[in-house]
Parts: sequence; C-alpha cells; structure tokens
Amino acid sequence: METTQSAGELQTKQKGKLLHILGVGFGIAGAIGATIGAGILRTPGSVAAHLGNSTLIIAAWIVGGIYALLSAISVAELAASMPQAGGWYVYARRAFGDYAGFIVGWMDWLCHCAILAWILIIAGEYSAALVPALSGRAKLVAITVLLFFSLLHLLGLRAGSSSQKILSLAKALAFIALVAACFIFGGKTSSPATSQTVVALPQTATTMFIAIVFSLQATIATYGGWYTPIYFAEEFSDPGRDIPRSMFGGLLFAIGIYLLINLALLYVLPLQQMATSNLPAADAAQAIFGARSGQMITGLSLLSLLGTINVITMYVPRILFGLGRDGLFSSKGALVNRGGTPVIALLLSACLEGLLVVTGSVTRTLGIAAFLLVIIYTVGFICVLIMRQLEPALPRPFKAWGYPWTTLIVVIGSLGFLVGALFSDTANSIYALLLIVISYPIYLLTRRSSKRAQ
Repeated sequence: METTQSAGELQTKQKGKLLHILGVGFGIAGAIGATIGAGILRTPGSVAAHLGNSTLIIAAWIVGGIYALLSAISVAELAASMPQAGGWYVYARRAFGDYAGFIVGWMDWLCHCAILAWILIIAGEYSAALVPALSGRAKLVAITVLLFFSLLHLLGLRAGSSSQKILSLAKALAFIALVAACFIFGGKTSSPATSQTVVALPQTATTMFIAIVFSLQATIATYGGWYTPIYFAEEFSDPGRDIPRSMFGGLLFAIGIYLLINLALLYVLPLQQMATSNLPAADAAQAIFGARSGQMITGLSLLSLLGTINVITMYVPRILFGLGRDGLFSSKGALVNRGGTPVIALLLSACLEGLLVVTGSVTRTLGIAAFLLVIIYTVGFICVLIMRQLEPALPRPFKAWGYPWTTLIVVIGSLGFLVGALFSDTANSIYALLLIVISYPIYLLTRRSSKRAQ
C-alpha cells in the first residue's frame, strides 16, 4: 500500500498532477473552516439593530442559510461535472472562453490573497490582546503565522488536510461550548419572549424593506465560505459524490451553529443591549463569566481565524495552479512537489499576502475585492445556465435540484447585491471595473508569453 502511494506521489511530481486522496471529512472541515469565523460573534448585533425583533432575527438567519444552500446546489453541479483545480475560474473558462477564465481566475486569486492578509492582521491583533508582550507587534505576528502555515503546506496535502480537520473540530467544539454555557448559566435577565418588544420595529413598509435587505446582506455574507471544496475538486477521490456532500454538510452545520448562537445570545442578553453591541458574544460572555470574558471571546475569535487561515492558505495556490496548467500563467505555477502541493503557486501567494500585510494596503484592496467577489459569484451562477445549453450531454454526477428556478433565484440575488455594492461603495466599485478593463492587454501578454514558453 505504501509503495503504491509513493509511486503515485512521484508521478505527481513528475507530471505536475495533484493527489486524489481527499474525502468528505476534509471537505466538510474545509467548508466549516472557511464559513464559521469571527463574524458570527459580531454580526448578530447588526442584524438585531436592523430588525428589532427576535423572531425576525432568527428568520433572517434562516433565509440567509437557505440562500446559501440554493447557491451551493447550483455550484455543486459545476464542481461535480468539472472536477478540476482552480475554483470559479474553471467554470468561467469553460462557459465563456479563455479571457473570461483569465479575469475570474486572477481576480479570485488577488481577492483571496487580500482577504487572507486582512485575516492575518486581525489574528495578529487578537494575539497581542491575549499576550501583552506582543503589543505593537501585530504585523510581525501576522507574518509569523503566514510563514508557519505556508511551511506546513509545503509538507504536502496530507499535512494540510489533517491540520484542517483538527482546527475545524476545535472550532466547532468551542462554539458549541459557548452556546451550552449561554443556555446553562444565562437567561437570568431576559428571555426571547420578553425581548421581542424592547426595540421598536421600522415604522413604514419602505424602512422595513430596507432593514430586511441589510439584514439579509449581513447574514448571507456571514455564510460565505461554503464553496471552499470546489478549489480542491481535482483532489477528491470521488468528486461527483464528495463535493456536494462536503458543501451541504458544512453549510448545514454552519446554519445550525448560527441559529444556536443567535438563540443563545437572545437568551442571555436583552434585545436592546444586543442591538447596540459591536460584539454581542462578548457581552453575553461578560454576563456569564465576568472579568475573564474578554480573553475567552478573543481566544475563540483567534481559534476561528486559524482554521480560516489554514484552509485559505491551502486553496489560493490551487487557483494559480489551474491558470498555469491552462496557459494563462507561467507553467511553473503548475509545478507540484512530492506531497501534492503547488509549490511555486504557494510561495507566490505567500509573498503577495505578506506584502499586503507589511505595507498596510489591505483596507483599500478589500473594498475592491468585495465588489470583484460578487462579480465572480454571479458569473459562476450564470455558468450553470450556460453550461446546460452549451453542453447538455456533459456528465453531471450531481444535478442542481429545482433547476432552473433555484439557479435563477441566486443569479437574481447576486445581481441585486452587485447593484447594491455599486451604489454603497461607488469608488471601490469603479476601481474594480477599471481593473477588469485594463486586464485585456495583460491577458494578451500572458497568452503570448505562455505560447513562447511552450
């Protein structure tokens, strides 16, 4: 058995192919790691402030979860029918051609490098809050964490997948413990029934509609990360079965945890306090544990971020791998080491992430990335419709349930979010569109360089 695996890994190194060893366990761990983060400790306060009613708050999280499930239903069809490394890029290239694939792939890579840099900085700040000796060294801590996880993934896919399972399990248990503590030790000052009337509801139909829209935007954004298994599509041993199960399993667990956390917060805190809090989980912990609550929530947040950092560090190089293999980046980007890691792609990604951390340019980059990501998701959902027309005979181990209506719902929703992002952050949206416009000359140069190299 060991001899067979060694031969396969050697072949991987020689031909630039990835290992096919992942299963549903890793897929669910990856989805949980990227989806459940520190945002759930903060977002419930924003949703409560908009809606002012505990029943509506729970309904908003349920609707957000359903929307995420509808999104996963559509994307699972793409990933199962085209199990290749690269994520959203693969579908855009297949449906719309090389240039569309180039735009989606490079923008996806840049966006997630920026997101990871931002998360690293936050992790550095949380570490400094827990260890006073690290005060003022948040960036140094962030770079150290980046180096640690990059070196870990240089060891190979087995090390990365095992670490993700451990981190996601620890994260899940920590959140479950928080929920249990709220229900066991809380509930002395308020209850969901009495808190429903503490905060006034929006007065008119228009203000109510706006409040619902903002609340759904917040909840849907907090469910982001469910798509993580698609970046490893080529590395699952049975992608047609494992990818849908991974996305649905991770999402259903996230929905359950999010609902429990909101119910727990409503059980412990008066709704007025929850609606005015920037970090309601910390207020709930304060009510239960007293003086040590701040460190507990900071520690929980840091644990959540480590799982997210690990899985993003894993999948970002897979985007460059796909681009390099298909001639939209240097072929060196498709080089894979003995352990199944795209080594050059990993090092380049780490360099960009480290540069963003050191230069402190993450804030502006994130504003641009937020708009680009909505475009990427929208294109991905549209690809489901296009591929059904272009390649009706394409083997589809998983077909989107309720097609075309389920896909149309998320397409319309994504277009709505795109318009909302354009109006709410016009400057960064314009910068993002300019990046897309100037990408064509870069695409031509990349293609020409790739052909010469070949």
